[in-house]
Amino acid sequence: MPDAAAPPLRREWTPEFTVDLVGVLAPLRRGAGDPTWQRNDDGVWLVGTTPDGPVTTLLRRRADGSVLARAWGAGAQWSLDGLPALLGADDRPEEFVAHHPLVADAHRRHPGLRFGSSRRVWDQLVPAILEQKVTGTEARRSWRELCRRFGDDPPGPTPPGMRVPPTPDRIRAVPDWEWHRAGVDSARRRAILSCAAVAHRLENAAELGGSAGRELLRRVPGIGVWTAAEVAQRVWGDPDAVSFGDFHIPTVVGWALLGRPLDDAGMLEVLAPYVPQRQRAVRYVEVSGFRRPRFGPRFSPRDYRAM
Repeated sequence: MPDAAAPPLRREWTPEFTVDLVGVLAPLRRGAGDPTWQRNDDGVWLVGTTPDGPVTTLLRRRADGSVLARAWGAGAQWSLDGLPALLGADDRPEEFVAHHPLVADAHRRHPGLRFGSSRRVWDQLVPAILEQKVTGTEARRSWRELCRRFGDDPPGPTPPGMRVPPTPDRIRAVPDWEWHRAGVDSARRRAILSCAAVAHRLENAAELGGSAGRELLRRVPGIGVWTAAEVAQRVWGDPDAVSFGDFHIPTVVGWALLGRPLDDAGMLEVLAPYVPQRQRAVRYVEVSGFRRPRFGPRFSPRDYRAM
């Protein structure tokens, strides 16, 4: 069992920009019940794997703009070394140029919007695969089930319910019936198992970054443009990795910028002026407060456990 009383490693960092701590870390959260991400009065808690072992990291922004990070576990030093990158120090939002009034307004109102880099492919790849072609409700439920049943207790004095994501070895040992119990269909299961078999190689995608990193991920069967982009946005803070193939994003972008729905081809054309920061433009649309018109019933979740 982890020693909750063990002293953490600490790092204080004062960025040259205003950090929106919750905003930059929010993309790492998979729903309100994510066992790897919690927020309370102490700050934001993150639990994950690292090349050195499991880690718990607690981050808190102080009134003077500095950030205090404390980390427990074998991966503590690795986590603290990556603190600036995690909070967007490597991002370049000042290079962004808006081409639509709505995007320009969101850019002005959200100066703290940055792309952080978690630097850890595996922890973001599994939940991204779980989100393929299902509702968010389904995917988040499966993520919680896998973490709770096959993840480990986190190091340090974490809030109740937090878990370390299951490692590649642990994932490869999950029996077929447990995948079914977690609500994961055969296609997503095969993709996750294929990634687990070469997980150590896929971590190189974070070093490559950009389109090269995305292409490395896409060499694995079951990893397409959408999944690679979702990982890239979070792991190396890729501001150009658009989630083409998403059920909602082209429609939202189309209504927000043109007043009509779009498909992927149309969104590609509309976002062309924003290269190499197309995903940043999408993020500004998402945080702008715009809501597209609704004309029909929402997509109903499926429960694969009952099939």
